[in-house]
Amino acid sequence: MLNTLSLVNNSLSGPIELLAHSHMSLEDLDISNNFLDSHIPMEIGASLPSLLYLNISGNSLNGSIPPSIGDMRWLRSLDLSENHLSGGIPEKLTMGCSSLISLTLSDNNLQGEIFSEKFSLFQLEDLNLDGNYFFGSVPKSLSNCFNLYSIDFSNNNLSGRIPSWMGNMSSLQHIIMPNNGLEGPIPINFCQLQFLRILDLSNNNISGSLPSCFSTGQIIHLHLSKNKLKGSLTTQFCHISSLVTLDLSDNQLSGNIPDCINMLGELSYLILKNNNIEGEIPSQLCKLQKLSLIDLSQNHLSGHIPSCLNLTTFDELYGKGESFVSISGTPMEFENTLSIGEPVHFTTKNMEYSYKGKILSYMSGIDFSCNKLIGKIPLEIGHLSKIQVLNLSHNILVGQIPSTFSNLVQIESLDLSYNNLGGKIPPQLVELYFLSTFSVAYNNLSGEVPARIRQFATFDESCYQGNPLLCGKPMKSCLATRPPPMIQEGPTQGREDDGLIDMGVFYVSLIVSYIMVLITIATVLYINPYWRQAWFYYTELCCISSYYFIVDHLSKP
Repeated sequence: MLNTLSLVNNSLSGPIELLAHSHMSLEDLDISNNFLDSHIPMEIGASLPSLLYLNISGNSLNGSIPPSIGDMRWLRSLDLSENHLSGGIPEKLTMGCSSLISLTLSDNNLQGEIFSEKFSLFQLEDLNLDGNYFFGSVPKSLSNCFNLYSIDFSNNNLSGRIPSWMGNMSSLQHIIMPNNGLEGPIPINFCQLQFLRILDLSNNNISGSLPSCFSTGQIIHLHLSKNKLKGSLTTQFCHISSLVTLDLSDNQLSGNIPDCINMLGELSYLILKNNNIEGEIPSQLCKLQKLSLIDLSQNHLSGHIPSCLNLTTFDELYGKGESFVSISGTPMEFENTLSIGEPVHFTTKNMEYSYKGKILSYMSGIDFSCNKLIGKIPLEIGHLSKIQVLNLSHNILVGQIPSTFSNLVQIESLDLSYNNLGGKIPPQLVELYFLSTFSVAYNNLSGEVPARIRQFATFDESCYQGNPLLCGKPMKSCLATRPPPMIQEGPTQGREDDGLIDMGVFYVSLIVSYIMVLITIATVLYINPYWRQAWFYYTELCCISSYYFIVDHLSKP
């Protein structure tokens, strides 16, 4: 008798057709990632009553979830994600499937409140309802699911406060509820969740301050961005030695970055942009040997850029078979570590992108833009050969662009605009073959721009504008910017100060020319006797005429 049927990743199309009483003993049915369409058969529960695992994800099914699924009383795992299903979750399903351990309905068009009061899914361990249109509050019926370790309600329309009873669910490891309308403070009861590994409440209306009790937990990924959190960054995070991701961006946090941040030995992604953080960038960041991404942009940071920063990539650390220590102290494989993480948002090439999983493991970058940083750019930044992004724009940096930037062989986006940098742009930058976004606009740079070859052939005038002393394509020609040659003043007296002619040379030339004319005339008269006779004749005639002219005019009374 057929117990398992797996038709994953084929090209099956058309509707799902079931033959009555033909597969009553089937326990495992997986027809995911095909091209099946139309409705899920309404009688599926009666036709397959013995199913333990049902996976129809990754198709094009529409319509509602058949209530008859509630007749599968032994069902342990149900996955209908990535379809076009609509309507709500049938009450018969939440009452009948009492053995259900995993329920995944992600990325559909489901709506309504998540669960009604009639609820018997007390064995649930994994609940994924993300990417739908559910509204209302977090259902209280889940408070009786004591084995629940993962909740994903992201990308819905949930509202209300985060219930405090969630802090009593001691098995919870993943609380993922970003992109909703949740409000109020983070419940203090969350401090009791000793096994919490992922907390993602980003892009909600969470207010209040950061719970100080986080220091007692063992969180790996903490995402609280795009909320209304206030208060200072105290030392509560410094004792979460397991923390890999800390994203508190787009809040109203203030104060300094605590010096004890060097205690976060596993930290790879530090995202604190768009807050009111002030003070200097602590040099203790240099002790974070696993740091890959750091974004401190749009704050009020001052002082110098630490020259000792050391960035790597997550893949470089764990991609060679090395293990990552989990909260229980047991090693965890690299691929599994990536799969549990939530997306990290980072601005690259003037656009904010979301990085997750394997792609995130290859990312490395620095964004210190829109602060009040001063001083020179450290030469050592040019030795961070793994970074793809470097943004130091909108600061008060001075000095020259380090020639060591030619070592940033992986760089894709380099923005140094809106500073007070001077000197020339290092011509060696043309060796950065992956560079696709580049700007040094609005500085005090001078000289000729790098040759328009390779990637630099794609950069237009806007990349260099605001530097009046820069020249060369695509800017103005360098010949047009060169000053006219200066005329050296000699010791000769009596020349015109404002003229462009050396008067001494002029007088010498005039005398020499006059003498040459006289010599030429004398030579011609000597050689040609006819011209000589005529010359003397006309000379004598002119003299006699001049004599009588003078006598006649002077003799008159």
